[in-house]
Amino acid sequence: MTAAGASTAGCLEGQVVVITGASTGIGAAAAEALAGAGAQLALVGRSPEKTAAVAGRLRATPFVCDFARFDQVRRLAEDLSARYERIDVLANNAGLLSRYREVTPDGHELTFQVNHLAPFLLTNLLLPRLGTGARVIQTSSRAQHLGRVDKADLEAGRRYRAFPVYGTTKLENVLFTRELQRRHGDRGLSAVAFHPGTVRTEFNRRGGAVNLLYNTPVGNLVLLTPAQGADTLVWLATSAPGRDFVPGGYYARRRPSRPARQADDLDLAAWLWERSAELVGL
Repeated sequence: MTAAGASTAGCLEGQVVVITGASTGIGAAAAEALAGAGAQLALVGRSPEKTAAVAGRLRATPFVCDFARFDQVRRLAEDLSARYERIDVLANNAGLLSRYREVTPDGHELTFQVNHLAPFLLTNLLLPRLGTGARVIQTSSRAQHLGRVDKADLEAGRRYRAFPVYGTTKLENVLFTRELQRRHGDRGLSAVAFHPGTVRTEFNRRGGAVNLLYNTPVGNLVLLTPAQGADTLVWLATSAPGRDFVPGGYYARRRPSRPARQADDLDLAAWLWERSAELVGL
């Protein structure tokens, strides 16, 4: 199974697809496949050079944004809204795993802001452009099973452990998907989350144990290519909500998958939405 399949050819002709984290890895691979499906691509990346290179190759429009800065996220939303009257697919794919606890200029724990708060803010700011039939796709992870949302310590201030914190943000991606669907599904928006698999990418840019795996012969055998990791994203972007996938759901390898137990707590999902709105100033 590969990300670029003949079945996608032309099925997104003229549709606007926004992909964050598109300068490398899963995002760039998904962009390549969706360009072949006829999509009008808006590619968002942190690196101006890498984002421009991918966009140039695919005849897409590049946008530069660092999700560790809310002012840049707000500017991105303004730029996208000014350029596009409608956005058909928003793929919230940007993310990172930080080995050490860091605080952003906005005062939030880095992994929490980049993986959850920034896409939450971007999605809400773009809601006027996400009309009937639009899809919001969250790149989550099975690492969510290592995480737990603690209302009293939402930003891991008491104890920071890289993988559990990363896993918690991936759990929050699913909770956000659930609540986004509950709040806006009745107007035709479809939200969905997916696990891409363990992929050789650059998201772990602050080093740590994952890089030890990436740089070994064993890593070459067990890690997926970015194109393989992008496959479910491409499928969700080109399939029919309600027929091929269930809005509000969580998928892996194009199939429904079981999320972490807390992901089914709808009261927690509603609480996280309200708390996140406070933290980003909505």
